[in-house]
Amino acid sequence: MAKGQIEIRMEKCKGCGLCVAVCKKGNIVIDESAINALGYAPARFTDPSGECTGCKMCAEVCPDCCITVYREQKAAAAKE
Repeated sequence: MAKGQIEIRMEKCKGCGLCVAVCKKGNIVIDESAINALGYAPARFTDPSGECTGCKMCAEVCPDCCITVYREQKAAAAKE
């Protein structure tokens, strides 16, 4: 299965929670311990066991385009 990772621009995030709701692996949480310059508790990516697949659902649902998804490239099959 492909491995993914996301980056959340916390300074733009308004903590709406849509990305949290749509993440199939539960790798995104609202960080109640942090407040950004806009006064919101932003989302934070937490993936300690490397379960993110890079499905991009979080980025698709984000109304403020705060999420960038990085996905591991699969090695090309060797030609025989």
